[in-house]
Amino acid sequence: MLKKLLKYDFKSIFKVLIIFYILAIFFGVLTRVFFSFKNSLVLEILGEISQGAAISMMCSTLINNLMRMWVRFKGHFYGDESYLTHTLPVEKRTHYLSKILTTVITLFVSFGVIFLVLFTAYYSKENLLFFKNLLLPLAEIYDSSILGIIALFMFVLFLEFLNILQCGFTGIILGHRKNNAKIGFSVLFGGLAFFASQIIVVAVLFGIAIFNKDFMNLFVTNTALSMETIKSMIYISISCYTLVSVLICFVNIRLFKKGVNVD
Repeated sequence: MLKKLLKYDFKSIFKVLIIFYILAIFFGVLTRVFFSFKNSLVLEILGEISQGAAISMMCSTLINNLMRMWVRFKGHFYGDESYLTHTLPVEKRTHYLSKILTTVITLFVSFGVIFLVLFTAYYSKENLLFFKNLLLPLAEIYDSSILGIIALFMFVLFLEFLNILQCGFTGIILGHRKNNAKIGFSVLFGGLAFFASQIIVVAVLFGIAIFNKDFMNLFVTNTALSMETIKSMIYISISCYTLVSVLICFVNIRLFKKGVNVD
C-alpha cells in the first residue's frame, strides 16, 4: 500500500515541480549561452536577466517543494480528500511515512536540479579554479574533492529544509486540533516547532563547546574558526539535524495516531 500512496504523492507534487525544473534548466542554459559572448553589451544584459530568472526559478523550486508538500499533507489528511483517506485500510504511520519519503525524494531531486543548473550556468575553468582556491584547505582536511565539499554543504542544507518541512507537518497536525483559526495555529505551532528544533541543535553545539575551547569560538564574535573546527562543526551539524529529523518524525507519528479532526 505504501507504494500506491507514494505513486499518488509523487504525481501530485511533481506535476507542479516539473514546471520549475524545466524553467530553471532553461534559464541556466540561456545564462551560459549569453555569458559566453564577451564583447556584446546586449547579450551581457540578456545574460544578467537570464541569470536572475535562473536564480529565481531555483529559489521557487525549493519554496514550491515545501509549499506543495504542506498543501498535500493538509488536503490529504484534513481537507475534502481526507474523508476517503481515513476510510482506507492503512495505518496512520504508513500514511505519514509516505509523506516523509515523498519529502526526502522530492527534495533530493530538487537539490539535484539546482546543482545541475548551477553547473550548467557557471562551470568554467576560471570558476572552478576560484572554488578550488576557496575550498581547497577544507577539502584537504576532509581528504575530499572540491565537488565532494560542495555536495557536503548541500547535504547540510538538504537536512535543514527537511527539518523545516517536518516542523510544518507538526504545525498542521497541532493546528488542526483547534476548533477555530486552524491555519493560523498551524503556522504558529510550526514556527514554535522549528524554533525548538534550532534550540536543540544550538544546545548540543554549546554543550560540546563547553568541553572544547576551539569550538567555543562559534559563540564568540570576531573570532576566526580553524579548519578543524569547521570540519567538526559540519559533521556535528549533520548528526544533529539527522537526529532532530528522526525525533520530529516519531513525535509527529505519535501525534497523528492520537486522532484527526477533519474539517
